[in-house]
Parts: sequence; C-alpha cells; structure tokens
Amino acid sequence: MPCFFTTGCVRSGAWGVPGRVRSGGKGDGWGRWCGGRDMIAIVNYGAGNIKSVMFALQRLGAEAHPTASAAELAGAAGIILPGVGAFAPAMEHFRANKLDIALVELARAGKPLLGICLGHQLLFSESHEYGRHRGLGLIRGCVRRFRSGVKIPHMGWNQASYRKKSAIFEGVGDNKFFYFAHSFCVCPEEPGVTLTVTDYGSEFVSAVQYENIFGVQFHPEKSGESGLSVLMNFCRLCGEQ
Repeated sequence: MPCFFTTGCVRSGAWGVPGRVRSGGKGDGWGRWCGGRDMIAIVNYGAGNIKSVMFALQRLGAEAHPTASAAELAGAAGIILPGVGAFAPAMEHFRANKLDIALVELARAGKPLLGICLGHQLLFSESHEYGRHRGLGLIRGCVRRFRSGVKIPHMGWNQASYRKKSAIFEGVGDNKFFYFAHSFCVCPEEPGVTLTVTDYGSEFVSAVQYENIFGVQFHPEKSGESGLSVLMNFCRLCGEQ
C-alpha cells in the first residue's frame, strides 16, 4: 500500500562525502567542533531517552541542551530528535507546540538533524502504528509493524550492514552491533536514502540519510563505542556548517 503523504525537502549538498574523524572523550575539545554555535539541541517532547543521549554527548565533550523552544533549535549547531514511545502522541505534541513547523523549516534550511529510534520514524511521511498518522514528511516513506513470525518488540543487540557510505558512519566498521528496541520499522520510498539494513526475520532499514537529515533506528547512546562514533560524527558534521 503506498503512502498517502509525500513531502520533499532540503537543498543539495555533499553530506555523503566522508571527512576527518577525531577521537572523542571528555576534555578532548569536542565543544569546539560545533563552531561558534557550539550547542547541540535535543528536542524535549516528553518521549524518552533524553538523559542518556545527553550523557553520551557529554562523554564526547559536546555541549547538549534539551529544549522545546523553536528559537533555541534555530540557534543550535544541530538538532537531535530522540524518542521512545508511540508515533501519534509524539506528533500531536509537536503540532500543539508548533515544533513540527520549526523542525521542518530548519531541516529544509540545511540544519543537521538526527532522529533516533522513534525520532527516526517521525522523520517519515506517515506511520501505520495503530491507524494512519502523518509524520514530519522530511523523508518520503512509511512506518510499518514488523511482519508476523518474529518476536515483538525487536529488543537487544543486532548488526547494521552498509548499503551506502555516509560521513555519519565514518570510522564504524560494517556489520557492527547496535542496540535496538522497537516494534515498527521504516519503509523508504526511495532506496537511495538507505544507509544500513538489519536482519530480523527479514531485512529492515536501520539507518537513513537525506542530505542533512539522518535517522537511526538503533540507540547510538546505548551502543558502546560504535554508537558513540555515530554521535561523534554527527557533532563533527554540525561543526562543519
């Protein structure tokens, strides 16, 4: 069944071109890598894993700040959209506070945006999680429940296999393990946005990129060295803007 909301966005760029990688660590000067606007904004909409994301970024030396303010999102070097929970209530919260408008406008203007778990799914056009619900529409495609025959939720460590190179995975080897906790997965309309796939009964898309917009189904903040490398690379990309 095709998705019924489709929204294109954002400018062209060279986001898939790998750059330099620097080792992270507290005191390693990571805040400076975010340039003059050295703050990474974590969208606070009452859905989950904000503290763990903040702790991971602090380990890298990056300045991170949870916020529900459109003005603070606009002033940040980059935005992380975390989340654990259900799709529809999250979008309702966004719309009630006009955060959906702010996120879409900032992403279309080229600000780096990383969606994690539910945040990854919210980037898409719509979700079929207990009905049909419009998403942010930054990446065209649907969110669907796993096929029958596998244990739901998909929870624990699993591998991410590359389908396309991206700067956000620079320095992370192929088939590395990441931590997952989800019952739904994304189905992009355009295969070219897929960065990694993961096998859970059948293959599903576990990471995507559309220009300056990134999404990962796994939790990088809970995925050890590989996950920290993904967050480190995102901070570096923010600092290059």
